[in-house]
Amino acid sequence: MAADTRHVLVVDDDPTVSDVVRRYLEHAGLRVTLAADGVAGLQAFREGAPDLVVLDLMLPGVDGIEVCRVLRSTSDVPVVMLTALGEEADRVLGLRVGADDYVTKPFSPRELVLRVQSVLRRAGAAARSAPAEVLTDGGLVVDAGARVATLEGEPLALTVREFDLLTHLLRHPGRAFRRAELLEEVWGWNFGDQSTVTVHVRRLREKVEADPADPRRIRTVWGVGYRFEPVEATVA
Repeated sequence: MAADTRHVLVVDDDPTVSDVVRRYLEHAGLRVTLAADGVAGLQAFREGAPDLVVLDLMLPGVDGIEVCRVLRSTSDVPVVMLTALGEEADRVLGLRVGADDYVTKPFSPRELVLRVQSVLRRAGAAARSAPAEVLTDGGLVVDAGARVATLEGEPLALTVREFDLLTHLLRHPGRAFRRAELLEEVWGWNFGDQSTVTVHVRRLREKVEADPADPRRIRTVWGVGYRFEPVEATVA
């Protein structure tokens, strides 16, 4: 398979898992760097500037949650987190600190490759084809072309998925979306855990709402999903 310039950092302390993941990702044409713990993973990220990070939740020393927090403080690099089967609280926590997707252990290496390719494809397509439009809602400003969002003049630290979700909602003010619709239209998945959408909506509310517990913009439509209720929406 032709070499791919895209670079994936895999942070996992299990050498068997790391080796299998590396072989499957390389077979898919991706360039791979391995790190065996959180400290080494952060160092490899700083040195290698990967396009995506596959991050195990349970790492010795600095765990995956803390690594993800550190990454999110400086970068919007996509993160696919590996979590234990049945540990829903861990999956939700991973999404809350900024993971873009997760795969539960034990997992199919082919499924992981598909998830990695999906996240990379979505991030790449967004960067290449974002229309030159600016969406506003009161003090909330989203420049879709530059992929920059601000609230009252202050920049918002949004992950790739959060930015895409906010932009999608802003483009369709007043429309109620089912979680499955958002999963397909924003994530590009026709399968997957819809709690992913729920967690990302919660994270967005924490960043764009004055009171996340009583949201004015991103409203819950009971029995359906979510609707963006603009304070003042225009497209320039």
